[in-house]
Amino acid sequence: MVSVATWNINSVRLRMPIVERFLKETAPDVLCLQEIKCQEHQFPYEAFKALGYEHIAVHGQKGYHGVATVSRVPIREFSRHDWQDNGEARHVGVELPEHDGMIVENVYVPAGGDEPDREINVKFGQKLDFLERMTRWADAVDRPTLIVGDFNIAPLESDVWNHKQLLKVVSHTPIEVESLQRFMDAHGWADIGREHIKAPERYYSWWSYRAKDWKANDRGRRLDHMWASPELAKQASGHSVHEYARDWEKPSDHVPLVTEFDI
Repeated sequence: MVSVATWNINSVRLRMPIVERFLKETAPDVLCLQEIKCQEHQFPYEAFKALGYEHIAVHGQKGYHGVATVSRVPIREFSRHDWQDNGEARHVGVELPEHDGMIVENVYVPAGGDEPDREINVKFGQKLDFLERMTRWADAVDRPTLIVGDFNIAPLESDVWNHKQLLKVVSHTPIEVESLQRFMDAHGWADIGREHIKAPERYYSWWSYRAKDWKANDRGRRLDHMWASPELAKQASGHSVHEYARDWEKPSDHVPLVTEFDI
């Protein structure tokens, strides 16, 4: 069995205390972090090694973005794709050689700015282009692969607190949902979260910092995802959303997801 977690941590150095708490309490074999906001030499390697996560792959940059995968089981870096096409650190892939050569791809899709119109918002166009490059890549995937991370899209009506109010809000617009569906279709990905938490059940992974009482208002969105290749998906035995982490001291606005595989 191997367990994989994903978490947009919104600065790994600032939030190392809650990362440590999560790892001690939940102990996933592999943790994929997005938005680490540091260069590779600044990553807290020793803190993770002290917790038993000795295998580490980091793709970082100064101040923004960045992804890292840490593991208690052996991993080796497998890939780094520039789906943003501008050098931003938004992806790192690793192989788990002791688990049937399983590949874990860790990705941070751009948020896309505020206006869902590429003609007036360059960032939104970059997001759609990022998804198109991911889709072309997915069409050629030929290994048992799990892709996880902050996709910055909540595709289903039950993935957001109010479908009608958010239809014109970046992250839930029809064009984004359609782009994400094309990515899914390119490899036949299985949405592990929704395999275990069936729609239309509420399922969120992000709540804005702007909400004074995130829990009472519960204006969440499911921006974080764990998708598996068809055969690998059959080996997924459990999936959990750790909402309580949103209540921890100095939390991320995202919470961790964890999937277990019988491998």
